[in-house]
Amino acid sequence: MDDAGEIHAFGRSLRRESSVWSRGGEELFSRSSRDEDDEEALRWAALEKLPTYDRARTAVLAMPEGELKEVNVEKLGAQEKHALLQRIAWVGDDHERFLSKFKDRVDRVGIQLPTIEVRYDNLNVEAEAYVGSRGLPTILNTYANVLEGLANALHLTQNKKRKISILHNVSGIIKPHRMTLLLGPPGAGKTSLLLALAGTLPSSLKMSGDIIYNGHTMDEFVPRRSAAYVSQHDLHMAELTVRETVNFSAKCQGIGHRFDLLMELSRREKEENIKPDPEIDIYLKAAATGEQKAEVVTNHILKVLGLDICADTLVGNNMLRGISGGQKKRVTTAEMLVTPGRALFMDEISTGLDSSTTFQIVNSIRQTIHIIGGTAVIALLQPAPETYELFDDIILLSDGQVVYNGPREHVLEFFKSMGFKCPERKGVADFLQEVTSRKDQGQYWINSDETYRYVPVKEFAEAFQSFHVGQAIKSELAVPFDKNGSHPAALKTSQYGASMKELLKANINREVLLMKRNSFVYIFKATQLTIMAIIAMTVFLRINMHHDSVTDGGIYMGALFFGILMIMFNGLAEVGLTIAKLPVFFKQRNLLFFPAWTYTLPSWLIKTPLSLLNVTIWVGITYYGIGFDPNVQRFFRQFLLLFLMNEASSGLFRFIAGLARHQVVSSTLGSFCILIFMLTGGFVLARENVKKWWIWGYWISPLMYAQNALSVNEFLGHSWNKTIPGFKEPLGNLVLKSRGVFPDTKWYWIGAGALLGYVLLFNILYTVCLTFLDPFDSNQPTVSEETLKIKQANLTGEVLEASSRGRILRMGAMMNQLPIMQQ
Repeated sequence: MDDAGEIHAFGRSLRRESSVWSRGGEELFSRSSRDEDDEEALRWAALEKLPTYDRARTAVLAMPEGELKEVNVEKLGAQEKHALLQRIAWVGDDHERFLSKFKDRVDRVGIQLPTIEVRYDNLNVEAEAYVGSRGLPTILNTYANVLEGLANALHLTQNKKRKISILHNVSGIIKPHRMTLLLGPPGAGKTSLLLALAGTLPSSLKMSGDIIYNGHTMDEFVPRRSAAYVSQHDLHMAELTVRETVNFSAKCQGIGHRFDLLMELSRREKEENIKPDPEIDIYLKAAATGEQKAEVVTNHILKVLGLDICADTLVGNNMLRGISGGQKKRVTTAEMLVTPGRALFMDEISTGLDSSTTFQIVNSIRQTIHIIGGTAVIALLQPAPETYELFDDIILLSDGQVVYNGPREHVLEFFKSMGFKCPERKGVADFLQEVTSRKDQGQYWINSDETYRYVPVKEFAEAFQSFHVGQAIKSELAVPFDKNGSHPAALKTSQYGASMKELLKANINREVLLMKRNSFVYIFKATQLTIMAIIAMTVFLRINMHHDSVTDGGIYMGALFFGILMIMFNGLAEVGLTIAKLPVFFKQRNLLFFPAWTYTLPSWLIKTPLSLLNVTIWVGITYYGIGFDPNVQRFFRQFLLLFLMNEASSGLFRFIAGLARHQVVSSTLGSFCILIFMLTGGFVLARENVKKWWIWGYWISPLMYAQNALSVNEFLGHSWNKTIPGFKEPLGNLVLKSRGVFPDTKWYWIGAGALLGYVLLFNILYTVCLTFLDPFDSNQPTVSEETLKIKQANLTGEVLEASSRGRILRMGAMMNQLPIMQQ
């Protein structure tokens, strides 16, 4: 939730802006109220007498049988909840009508909704990459990159990466109540600009310049909660349905200022004796209070985006059948539209969508922006003409420079002043993306009395600064935004949108759901363990097992070692399950859905019953079948040790997956750790035989503590408490000493304590990895020398032309030599 100070500031600002309802408005309300049903009027009269706090949580609900019922939206029964969702279903069907009604209700009592104006001045973004053959993804380059990275970290060598400019001196203003279209050819820097404006630019990119929200710099608030960035990559949990995916996002991002707005609305309407629209009233109360608030917003967004027809279909992936690519793109959009953030930065949301669907989505966003007063920048690659007409402003990027930034009405005027004209049957958006291209620019040249020459991006950018639109933006940027005019609820200062308890609950519910959807994996693992337990029991069958010599004890110790090994291998599946979910986790973590510990804690605790089940299967089948000590106390002690070993191995493999963040690397490290622990565990090689330079591996091996504790538990039992000829010590002690195990009862509890410590250690390290590490990126950018020269030439205004021999010549020099050649 937002900070308490912000809430109080919000309420004070609303009271300052209050206005008295006009006499004419009261008469209009009186005329409309006379037409209401008598029973409903009585219900509303009783509702108006309630205190503001209770009134904000109480609504008049029409039940399916026609009965009007006064309900508390925070404590709804199943039937009441169903009736509520049915009553407000119209909101998604008629989005514009809902927004208009909501705005009328807010305007009626003089409440000003929060808006955001984004300014960016002299914004520069740079990246570092290897150029030429050094950047090719070869095995030699991969090892060279790793070694060079280590040498650079130790300041032994210089960094051989070259700096590449992505955005260069970009400036502009994005105003509320206006739709802004971001255009540009691939590689123009659109994604980097959106990431920078939304405050989600990767740390690998270096940014300079100013980005200001309502006069506040980005260190004065939390930009990733005040704005919403919609990525062009569709990363979702394949096992969840569309509704569950969007609903989880709504729960994590919270309700923002909706509850504060509802309280202020209720207070003012009561003061001025205004009856609100029943449909809008019940929707606002349902969306701001009660357990169903996330579901209400989710249903609304799903209908607006046309996802209600597939709401209960799994999202799916390459291995699991689900929704189509276009629907998946809309799910990505819906996931961020439920955010209470007032600024939207949307990257290529039309990929995979037909022009009609794109138009409907953009039109719905346009209605929200124009009526409610949001801020939106949407990057589209090739928008249809009717979609293009929905936007108010245009930002045209090319080679990291702003070619045009201003009202849509003046964009063709600017290019005409430069000597280029859009043909009548040509889409304006297509024209804008081709007019800066070296290949396509010439076809739009209209100055027939002048010889055409390629106009570089640098020249367009400089001409725009002299154009009247560019001059107006420059003048406006020179005057700082008045911070006092910023609404207290516009910018978020709390890091997360809900309390830690609510975030933990949401992650727990999702983890339980994912376990149900992946039940086949866990059933298969349990079946596999059952088969292996039966095989182990028949191999070490008790009718062939004796307790008469040290050799017999070695066989029993081998059975214990095999059991530990099987339990440890059983946790290896955690690597694949964890890696599969990491891309979605990193996306949601970076968007401040939740802190890492609320994700890692459920993934550990929720799977504890599965560990109990697996250990129960193994111990239940093998303990008495193999013929271990029949004492029931020792049975449960072995159960406890194997349970802790299962938890430790699962935590270890989760930690390895979080550290490596790559399927192949994680699997390799997991297998490597198993082999190392086997070698240093004290069974393959007894403690006395371990070399002194490897003895540290013996003492840190979880398998050693499990082996020692289980051995002590077994061989200090009654079955081994007998002497054999030639020895005074019990047989159990002889067996333990022969394998380098300390024959002391306390070693059972030392082993149990050590395994419990490893359980906590591995899960804490897993949490630390997911908190601080970024996604493993194996796609290193590859830039050729020629491409880098072209980029640098575009920044300086030089024109490069490739000759037939492949050499790069300066066009300016060629033009200067032309008169000499003609002579």
